[in-house]
Amino acid sequence: MFTLQALIFERMKMYNFNSGPAVLPAEVLQQASEAVINFNDLGLSILEIGHRTDWFVKVVEEGRSLIKELMQLDDSYEVLYLHGGATTQFMQVPMNLLDTNETAAYCDNGIWGSKAIKEAQLFGNVHVACSSKDRNHTYIPRELSVPQHSKYLHYTTNNTVEGTQWQFIPEANVPLVADMSSDIFSREFPFSKFSLIYAGAQKNAGAAGVTILIVKKDMLGKIQRKIPPIMDYTKHIEANSLLNTPPVFAVYVSMLTLRWVKKEGGLAEMERRTNERADLFYNTLDSLNAFIGKTDKRDRSLMNATFTTQNPELETLFLDECKQNGMVGVKGHRSVGGLRVSMYNALPLSSVKVLCDLMKDFDRRHG
Repeated sequence: MFTLQALIFERMKMYNFNSGPAVLPAEVLQQASEAVINFNDLGLSILEIGHRTDWFVKVVEEGRSLIKELMQLDDSYEVLYLHGGATTQFMQVPMNLLDTNETAAYCDNGIWGSKAIKEAQLFGNVHVACSSKDRNHTYIPRELSVPQHSKYLHYTTNNTVEGTQWQFIPEANVPLVADMSSDIFSREFPFSKFSLIYAGAQKNAGAAGVTILIVKKDMLGKIQRKIPPIMDYTKHIEANSLLNTPPVFAVYVSMLTLRWVKKEGGLAEMERRTNERADLFYNTLDSLNAFIGKTDKRDRSLMNATFTTQNPELETLFLDECKQNGMVGVKGHRSVGGLRVSMYNALPLSSVKVLCDLMKDFDRRHG
C-alpha cells in the first residue's frame, strides 16, 4: 500500500502552486486513499456507500459542524454542501435573495465579480458599488456607493486571477454576501458579519466537486418568484444537504480537510502560516530586479501572488526553469497572463522557500 511516508517523499519532488484544484494536506490524501479501498473498515469504498446511510450522514454532519465551529457561527446559520461550484452561486444567490423589482449592490473587482454581476442582472437590478476596471483590477477601491434599499452587498474577498484581496470588510448598512472561494479558512475573520458566504472547496477546503454555502436563515423565504426545488436553499436545508445525491467523495475530502485545519490549530494557525508564506514570497519579490508585482502592495493577495518579469522575454525562460525544478501552476491565468503563485493552507513553507531560491538565482543570472 502507498504509505504516508512514501506519499510525502513523492510530493517532495513536486511543488504545487496551482490556483485550484490546489494542494491538499498529505495526511488527507492518505486518509482519502484508504477510504477509497475500505471506508471505516466497512469493507466498502467511500465511493460505494449510499448517500442516505448513517455512515455518510455522519460525514455530512461532522463537516457542517466543523465549518460552524471554525467560523464561530451560532444556530442562526445553516451550512450546506451544494453542487456546481461557486459559478453556480452567481446565479443561485440572486435567485434566492433578489426579487425582480429589487436592487442588489455588487463590487466589480475582478473576473469573478464581473461574472457574478452578469448573472445577478438576470434576476433583478444591480448597482455597481465600486469598480477597479480602470486599472485592470490591480487594486481594491476604498470608496463604495451602496444604496440603502439594496437587498445585499456582494463582493469577492480574494481575486484569484488578478491577485488582490480585501484586507478590510466593506462598510454597508445592508446584508453582506461574499464569495470566499480562494481565502476561506485562511485567517481568523468575523464571519458573523456576513449573511451569506459561499466557496468552492477546491482551494482551502477540500477537493473539487462540492461548494460550501453558509447562510443566515432569516435571509430566506422573502422573494415572490418560484424557484426550482434543486435551486432553492430552503429545500436543501430541509433535506440536510441530501436533497439529491451529493458529490460523496468531495464532501468526504472536505470534511477530512477541515479536521486537519482544526487539528493543526484552527484559523489562528492557518493565518500565521498564511502570513509566513506571503511575507517570504513578497519580501523576495520586492528585493529582485528581474521580477515585478502586478498589484498595489496594500491590496496584495496572501493567497495568490501575481507578478511578471521586467523583460517579457524572461517569462518563458523562468516558466521553463520552474518546470525543470518540479514547480507547477506558476503560469498566470489565461485572461491576464504573467505569473502567479498560489499559497493555500496546505502548501508547505518549504515549497515557497524553494521557489524563492530559484527566483534569487534567476535574478542573479538575468536581473
